[in-house]
Parts: sequence; structure tokens; C-alpha cells
Amino acid sequence: MIGRLSGSLAVVQPPQLLVDVQGVGYEVLAPMTTIFELPPVGQPVVLHTHLAVSETAQQLYGFIREADRSLFRTLIKVSGVGPKMALAILSGLDGAALARCVSEDNVAALVKVPGVGRKTAERLIIELRDKLAPQFGDSNDIPLMAASAGPQVDHAGEAESALAALGYKPTEASKMVARAAKEQPGADSATLIRLALKSMAPA
Repeated sequence: MIGRLSGSLAVVQPPQLLVDVQGVGYEVLAPMTTIFELPPVGQPVVLHTHLAVSETAQQLYGFIREADRSLFRTLIKVSGVGPKMALAILSGLDGAALARCVSEDNVAALVKVPGVGRKTAERLIIELRDKLAPQFGDSNDIPLMAASAGPQVDHAGEAESALAALGYKPTEASKMVARAAKEQPGADSATLIRLALKSMAPA
């Protein structure tokens, strides 16, 4: 079991990262709440990881904070919630926002997450009700991902690809990014993703 990676952040292509650990590159999937807090590419990074093993693949998931990994592990124990759905949930909601949704029985907010239907949302609320409250404080705006040096890129296209990888339909991702770009013209991909996800989060 790989529980932690400590190395150099080599590549960031949300939601996928590549971490160089003494010459070995580890591919890691991370929620946007982690990606927005990463150091610039080339800088040291430490990730708390979870290895998910299925019949067809082995995939590492990485988190800046151990509490976020713990929450991820709590989510995938809920019936009907796999690693991909848990990743999408933690990309749109941090621990405090998720705890608030659960305490307020906010099914409407949870079903905005791709792949989460009403029955799954209700199951999440029931099974998480007593597990989240004390460990998460007030939800804050997620900081922006540190920009890395390099050529100009298609920020809107990158943002749409990241949202699609999280499970949003391409047309929905395009609309979310378009709204974000209108809200903040000239924004980079990280900002567009943050604004798009924020628009889907509970008020």
C-alpha cells in the first residue's frame, strides 16, 4: 500500500498529476480542492495517497491534507459511491461544505455532482450524518492553483477537459466554463475551474 508520496511535482493536467519520486513518476488523480493548493510545477510536494485496486486497474488518489484522504475513504465506503464519484464530490465540495449539505439534508446540492442521483444523495446524507461534523471547520474559498511557467495554453479547453474528466457532460462543462469566463474574462484554467465548480456548490 502506498500511503504517501514525497517528491517533485512534474505535471499538472487536472485531475491528473505526475509526481517524480527519485526518478520514478507516479500518476495520481486528485480532487480540485487539492489541485488548487499545489505548489508550482517543479517544486517539492507531499501527497497523502490512497491506492484503489479494481479488476481492471490500480489507481493512486492523492490529497494535500490527511483529513481529505480520510474523507475520501469515508465516501467510498458508502454504497454506490466509487473512487471516481468520490473524486467528483471532493472537487465540488470541500469537507466543510459537504458536512453542511449533510447536516441540512441538502439533496439538491449533492445531485449537482456528476453521477450522483437522488437515491445516492439521500444515502450519503444518511450514512455521513454522524461522521463529518466535528472534523471540518468553516468552508473557505479555495485558493488558486499556482501558475507554472510555460507557453500560453487554451485555458477554456483545459478547464472543460478537467470538468469532463470529473464526470460532467461535455456540453455542461462547456456552459460552466463559458459562465466562468464571462464572470472573469482572461482567467487562467485553474481560475475557470474554480469558478465553474463554485457555481455548482451550495450557497
